[in-house]
Amino acid sequence: MEALFLKFRNLDAYPKINEDFYRRTLSGGIITIASSIIMFLLFISELRLYLHAVTETKLVVDTLTGEKLRINFDITFPALSCSTVSLDAMDISGEEHLDVRHDVIKKRLDSHGNAIESRQDGIGSPKIEKPLQRHGGRLEHNETYCGSCFGAEASEEECCNSCEEVREAYRKKGWGLSNPDLIDQCKREGFLQKIKDEEGEGCNIYGFLEVNKVGGNFHFAPGKSFQQSNMHVHDLLPFQKESFNISHKINKLAFGEYFPGVVNPLDGVQWVQQTPYGMYQYFIKVVPTVYTDINGHTIQTNQFSVTEHFRNDDIGRLHSVPGVFFFYDLSPIKVTFTEAHVSFLHLLTNVCAIVGGIFTVSGILDAFVYHGQRAIKKKMEIGKFN
Repeated sequence: MEALFLKFRNLDAYPKINEDFYRRTLSGGIITIASSIIMFLLFISELRLYLHAVTETKLVVDTLTGEKLRINFDITFPALSCSTVSLDAMDISGEEHLDVRHDVIKKRLDSHGNAIESRQDGIGSPKIEKPLQRHGGRLEHNETYCGSCFGAEASEEECCNSCEEVREAYRKKGWGLSNPDLIDQCKREGFLQKIKDEEGEGCNIYGFLEVNKVGGNFHFAPGKSFQQSNMHVHDLLPFQKESFNISHKINKLAFGEYFPGVVNPLDGVQWVQQTPYGMYQYFIKVVPTVYTDINGHTIQTNQFSVTEHFRNDDIGRLHSVPGVFFFYDLSPIKVTFTEAHVSFLHLLTNVCAIVGGIFTVSGILDAFVYHGQRAIKKKMEIGKFN
């Protein structure tokens, strides 16, 4: 057994120095304390990195097709009334959603930006009291109401029981509604009076859209939209205005769910119109993103970048629609963010590097100070130090 212990003693790579040859100095003590503090701080830093998750980023090709894209928006128009502005969406696949009202909330604002009323768009209609029937007479007792579409009926059985239904029938025909007071439903519902009552107000529109995951656009513009000669146009005649102020503030715009660290570049962006007529355009590049947290929960969402352009129409209203347009395109590259902890072996390696590195550097510094002091002391003793 003693022979075995002797062999192990001979393998000792750290030979010990007799204590008689040790010399403790003030500079050595100061360097020891300083190096210990630095070593402790670096260890705490590595420990914090180990305890907190780090995010790994990768770029992959997006192969998912046939999905839906959710667009969350919250936009304020300080100079457009809620009865004036409408929301349309369309994409390159040919799908259109005109005058979107589902999942859209409109909040009327006064001239100071204070909320007057909040309502879901398209909800509510006035009480019917002897309106005009399709056959020309007035609604009688126990008679079913079937209002006239004033020549825009798609079939003999079609009824237009509200001003909105008449406007929708006109839109499908590609007609403009020049004078709503000539339409019984619009006159009864006070369509023009409603527009006049909201004159000078603003509107806050918020909600979300579910669209195909392909390139397209959505826009906020005054008037009822319809197709005419394969062109998308808006009927502005009922509003009887020469210009529309499309100044706006984007409180929130996101393509998908929120995830930690995401930056939506249009949040809080504000633009003020200086000319009487024009179209403001945002060109957006949407990048599909997958975020996986430390617990394995995955969020399928998107990031985006944007450029802006104001199209000022000096010629006239026939060439562009006043409004705020968002044109978006999908990137074929998907970004993945994955949260993970640093491995224990990585922590152990860094701690060993910290201890060994500081110990070595402090030893070199201590030797330099010690031998420097000795050299100065010797010169002072022989009187050669000036």
